[in-house]
Amino acid sequence: MATTEAKPGNPNILVSTKPLPKCDRNPPTPAPRSLSFHRVRKGIHAVCVVIFFALPFANLMRFDIPRQRFYFFGYELWISEFSIIFFSLMFLMFLIAAMAMFYGRVYCGYLCPQMIFSEASIALESKLTRTVNKYVRWSVQRRKLLSQFLFYTIATAASVILAFAFISYFVEPRDLLHRLLAFDIKTAGGIAGATTTLFTLLDFLFVRQRFCTTVCPYGYLQGMLGDGDTLIVHYRDEDRECIECKKCVRVCHMGIDIRTSPYQIECIHCGECIDACADVLGRLGKQTLIHYVWGEHGEKLGASDNSWYQKLGLRNAKRVVVLLIILCYGAALFTALSMRRAVLVRIAPDRITMYRLGKDGTVYNRFRLQVANRGHEQAIAQLSIEGLPGTNFSGFENAVIVAAGQTVQQEFEIAAPPSAPLAPGVNHFRLVSRVGNEKDSVEQTFITPSKDPR
Repeated sequence: MATTEAKPGNPNILVSTKPLPKCDRNPPTPAPRSLSFHRVRKGIHAVCVVIFFALPFANLMRFDIPRQRFYFFGYELWISEFSIIFFSLMFLMFLIAAMAMFYGRVYCGYLCPQMIFSEASIALESKLTRTVNKYVRWSVQRRKLLSQFLFYTIATAASVILAFAFISYFVEPRDLLHRLLAFDIKTAGGIAGATTTLFTLLDFLFVRQRFCTTVCPYGYLQGMLGDGDTLIVHYRDEDRECIECKKCVRVCHMGIDIRTSPYQIECIHCGECIDACADVLGRLGKQTLIHYVWGEHGEKLGASDNSWYQKLGLRNAKRVVVLLIILCYGAALFTALSMRRAVLVRIAPDRITMYRLGKDGTVYNRFRLQVANRGHEQAIAQLSIEGLPGTNFSGFENAVIVAAGQTVQQEFEIAAPPSAPLAPGVNHFRLVSRVGNEKDSVEQTFITPSKDPR
């Protein structure tokens, strides 16, 4: 039976007489949306910006170069305590290195200030361009010039603010504010602020993410810190379901195609391509083809059949050892900071002259005292003599008042009258210092004239 016939009026065109099949006009059920990494990342970015400004202004972490102080979460460390400062900074560096081994370049995508402010710069420029094109009825060229003028103006103001916050990590913020209001470009702080402002503005306008691929060494260290169980962003399409929409490429801030390789040096593991693929394929009722996975051949992040410690990244003995080292390091650092005394008392003999003999036969020994108050309140250091009977302080009250953050240096003498029962030559005793409830003693020597051998 024929299924075609000639079209009336035009015998050269054949028309099918077979009825058309019924089409299912119901769209595919969208796949359930997973966690939006874009929203999570922007939320973390906002928290990081708050922390970036809070750390120096609240003295939570700041290296005050003019006063030679290092503030570390409530502790004011002096430059004389360089060992604690060094190990504190090394602890932070070790945390970042361990994070790279566990979670790849998550620091770059979620925590790095350079990436946060670069993306903010791009978003601001795009927002201003759209706003001007929507509300301003000028020519295309004039609208472009207006949007660029607004962007440059806001970027300049933001550069000043960010430079001020950055230099506040090294100079006391109130002092720095006075320099800024006075347009100081003569002192070291003013020159550093102006230079940082200029570099920040250039970064906002021209560099942005290029810094990550051309200057920053952290990305190149990933090859040494990562292994087969490190968290990466991976494209998996065993069933060839990719529709070649290339949205994953368009949303990538680094301009790469994640489908090429998960180990591209430009990839910062931000997860934007995961959200893009989930958005497009989700409308077709399919799951995303890009995932966070534990290694190129590992399972996906958050797989339900894994134990809680595997979901956190503790996937082998090496990671457990690294975690234990971090915990021990942190505990030792906390112990060192807790045992640190707010007031440091140092006493040393002045042996330029061994002793001084008075007209009445009294023997004097001179000592040097240094009291450093590293706390936030006024302190009183009291001295006493133990093991040297019959002696006393000469011309010196045994109490020294030291203001917070100040150091007092003073010399004093200990006098031994002729009636003091001391042996000729060297006499050992202890100088005891008391500050509040804290007590410390230092072994010292008191020298008297030797007996005439004749």
